[in-house]
Amino acid sequence: MATITTTDGTEIFYKDWGARDAQPIMFHHGWPLSSDDWDAQMMFFLSKGYRVIAHDRRGHGRSTQSATGHDMDTYVADVIALTDALDLKGAIHVGHSTGGGEVARYVARVKPGRVAKAVLVSAVAPIIVKTDANPDGVPIEVFDMVREQTATNRSQFFYDFTLPFFGYNRDGAEVKEAVRLNWWRQGMAGGALAHYLGIAAFSETDFTADLKAIRVPTLVMHGEDDQVVPFATTGKMSAAIVESAQLKSYPGFPHGMPVTHADVINADLLDFIKG
Repeated sequence: MATITTTDGTEIFYKDWGARDAQPIMFHHGWPLSSDDWDAQMMFFLSKGYRVIAHDRRGHGRSTQSATGHDMDTYVADVIALTDALDLKGAIHVGHSTGGGEVARYVARVKPGRVAKAVLVSAVAPIIVKTDANPDGVPIEVFDMVREQTATNRSQFFYDFTLPFFGYNRDGAEVKEAVRLNWWRQGMAGGALAHYLGIAAFSETDFTADLKAIRVPTLVMHGEDDQVVPFATTGKMSAAIVESAQLKSYPGFPHGMPVTHADVINADLLDFIKG
């Protein structure tokens, strides 16, 4: 297993496939998943000649189930440690959901020359939770419920959560049980404490300043039927905040669209990366 060790002793697992002199694309996964969630994208872009990298966030997948550091600043510090260790330059960073917030903060803070382009997919930026400044956000009580279920009923809750995640609760949806079980498998591989503490990181972190600081070409991709991270208060707003960002919204697509609609998402990502 390929890992790096951070300054606090946490081992971060990562995949690194493709020629070392090819342009790198780094993928950042969502809560409570792992780098495996990017299989369809990594295989596709590897076949197109890119170097593809993805890591398991601390507490997730095959990385250390650490008791601390489950906040966005530490997540990003871990990414900086990994990209420094691999000496990635001119990379495209693609983040889904929580990973989209991670990408926004990483791109805003990283050394010049490390990032060529950024992609925010169904991302949690600029902020999800309802606040005085974000009155249309999701009430904190929803995230309190997610915390309670993660702490006391994680296995069943994760399995049930796959229905809105992939839009499988919509009339006429073709439910793919293997997709649901793969999501559940990834989630259960991580640590309950990491998942519990990470809820505040993805729901309460305000990425507005990060979005304003991004100065590389950026694509915002979001499903209009996202039942997890509402398009109107996240993707649409992020595209308005990032300087010269492109917005691609997808009618009827769910939060998990990189899996359910991989052919569409991959083609649009490729167009943006090559453009």
